[in-house]
Amino acid sequence: MSEIPELTALELVAAYRAGETSPTEVLDATLRRAERLGPQVGAFVALAPELAWEQAIAAERALAGRAVDGERGIELAPDAPLLGVPCPIKDLTMVAGVPVRVGSAALGDTIASVDDGVVRLLHDAGTLMVGKTNTPEIGLPAYTEPDIAPPARTPWDLRRSAGGSSGGAAAAVAAGIVPIAHGSDGGGSIRIPASACGLVGLKPTRGRVSPGPYGIEGAGLATHGALTRDVRDTAAVLDVLSRSWPGDLFTVPGPRTTFLEACERPPGRLRVGLLSTPVVAADVPVHPVCVEAVEQTAMLLHELGHYVEPAPVPFPAERWVSFEALWSVMALLAPIPPESEHLLVPLTRWLRDKGRAVTGLEYAQAVNNVQLITREAAATWATYDVILAPTLAQPPALVGGLRNDADPAADFAAQTAYTPWTSVWNLTGWPAISLPLHWADVDGVTLPIGVMLGGRHGAEETLLSLSTQLEAARPWRDRRPPLD
Repeated sequence: MSEIPELTALELVAAYRAGETSPTEVLDATLRRAERLGPQVGAFVALAPELAWEQAIAAERALAGRAVDGERGIELAPDAPLLGVPCPIKDLTMVAGVPVRVGSAALGDTIASVDDGVVRLLHDAGTLMVGKTNTPEIGLPAYTEPDIAPPARTPWDLRRSAGGSSGGAAAAVAAGIVPIAHGSDGGGSIRIPASACGLVGLKPTRGRVSPGPYGIEGAGLATHGALTRDVRDTAAVLDVLSRSWPGDLFTVPGPRTTFLEACERPPGRLRVGLLSTPVVAADVPVHPVCVEAVEQTAMLLHELGHYVEPAPVPFPAERWVSFEALWSVMALLAPIPPESEHLLVPLTRWLRDKGRAVTGLEYAQAVNNVQLITREAAATWATYDVILAPTLAQPPALVGGLRNDADPAADFAAQTAYTPWTSVWNLTGWPAISLPLHWADVDGVTLPIGVMLGGRHGAEETLLSLSTQLEAARPWRDRRPPLD
């Protein structure tokens, strides 16, 4: 058997069933690695060893045919799809009995009284909640540098950010601490860290993963997902999370069979639109390695039999102001006690002030504009099955390179220039995946450069099938960051 940190989630489950290792053995190795490497990469805000041990013992009982996780009342089936797989939860999401601080000093150590829906689904699938991963305040920035924890760093170059807002999750997976980690994406927050850390990161279609039973859809920008090291693990997690709850505002029909099975189906000959021009900020510079990444991927797609041609920008850059209005109001909606407002970082305070300035009419117009943008994008890209673009306009940013407490407006502008493609898929609600298909020497260090594939509404099966084909053609499995 391979070393535990090298195994994917599905390989780990197979190893359990073959009797090659056990959930408690894996958890012990995971916690030791988390204690040793977690602080280096800023992966966790807290570990949860007691809960994880309880779950690991329950997983072993399930493998032996004794299926009750006593104290939490969860029955684990022996065929649970992710039985015994370590999977931390992003610290924007509630885990009962565990503090949830959302990256902010303003909330203190609030203890969650319930499990969020996605946490419940991951528990039922048999995962081990080893800890809460690092996130920036309220998940707003494209970097993970909260005041309450060390910055999350990409293991490929510890001078550089793991991205945000699922930066801690990506750092934990890329460092080989865990095979998968829960994340969420409201403007690129899964795909940005995936690109910075050399991982697979899928933002599902709006409505594919419910925020229920406690969360609400709001503006519909954000959704849950995962950071993984290979495409099949991403598909397996999506199979677990793609469940609706009563009262969901958005729903999407399920896959033909399963998302994991979609990885085994050839994608057929697809029509791919190559989008290398920034969308939300047309005049921003794009680093040559990011351009090279999509050009080489386009060549690979052509070699695999797909038709690739340049795709037009789907809407004028000035239309993106609707995202800014929705984002600032979303920041304002965070339940920050008035007496703690001064504890927020400057960017959050600036965004909340902008949110206060948005009138009801302006907010309604922003919602309408997003719907018009979606129709315009659908018409502009109607002939394409997939849109290919860089995930980011630059290599992983240096820690502190985007954050600017002295000028939050400049901070936000820098983030926008860094991520001029990702939020398009949050506005439309369509699925998009970042793949580590390119690696480049930047300032003497080899860094991952993510490539993004975006699909039509509900087209995760197409993206997963194509991504599996690309992974087989240009594998990244043997690449390891220089931590050990």
